[in-house]
Amino acid sequence: MRIDAAVDADILSSEDLIPPGFPLMTVDGRPRRVGVEIEFMGPSARVAADALARVFGGTRHAEDPHAYRVEARGIGSLRVETDLRHVHPQRHRNLGLTLPPRVAAWLGTMVAPVVPRELVLNPLPMDQLEPVDQVVRALQEAGARGRGAMLWDTLGLHFNIDPPELDAQTLVRYFKAFLLLEDELRDATAGRSVRLGLLLPPRYPATYRRRVLDPDYWPDIQGFTNDYLLANPTRKRSLDLLPLLAHLDGDRVRSVLPHEKIGPRPVFHYRLPVAHLGRPGWNMLPDWQRWLHVERLAMDRDRLVESNASASKRSDLPARA
Repeated sequence: MRIDAAVDADILSSEDLIPPGFPLMTVDGRPRRVGVEIEFMGPSARVAADALARVFGGTRHAEDPHAYRVEARGIGSLRVETDLRHVHPQRHRNLGLTLPPRVAAWLGTMVAPVVPRELVLNPLPMDQLEPVDQVVRALQEAGARGRGAMLWDTLGLHFNIDPPELDAQTLVRYFKAFLLLEDELRDATAGRSVRLGLLLPPRYPATYRRRVLDPDYWPDIQGFTNDYLLANPTRKRSLDLLPLLAHLDGDRVRSVLPHEKIGPRPVFHYRLPVAHLGRPGWNMLPDWQRWLHVERLAMDRDRLVESNASASKRSDLPARA
């Protein structure tokens, strides 16, 4: 399937989500899992959480006036919250947020028309993502809306994907595969919308892309971390590696980004896709299948080496910085 291929599916099937024969386990025998985050406008966090609790037969628990957790049957824990850390001071004390609870609650109400809500699902096995489609439908029935972009940013559809292994060679291999496909992925995500294309996370700096795509670039974890932080001291990248690097070397990441909102976890945080809950029939399948192109290239060592060598010779590699 081409990266820009359209997918029309009312109900997601397991074969749509993971092709037969796809590697589903890590090298140490654990199921590879995927966490999904979806941003939307419309209903409050409480209304959205209530809708999910009804659909999945779960129970809702308030963490604060703008953050709720739902223990749902068959899918595990869900969290719905206003996507602004300042309205959740108890959770983000380590980042220096000291707003009194009443002020934070008031702020959350005031910003609701312009700040999205975020749904965070507990990680699911890669071959068991069908319930995400049910979650999307429940949110849409509760009034969730949005068509990819706001005034200044996108409405994110983020995937947190377990790498098959956490050694340096595997991580660099996946990162090289992503950089080789990044422009195609961006074009497919933006479609015909010039405005949406401008709002997507910035590309990696051209000089850094060229460095990583050098066929001889195979650093150890420490070298990879140092290079990444030097070139990308920001979460705003299509494939945000800060959570993964913070898991592997939290002290080093925090020394460079002491106040950035980073949740250390051993995942590829793929934050290029956008959510369109206001579009009837929308689902995550096309964006998920685009990520699978990265997986296939990363796992095909011969093709990756050939593509890497070819890209390193291209004079236009830095042109799309």
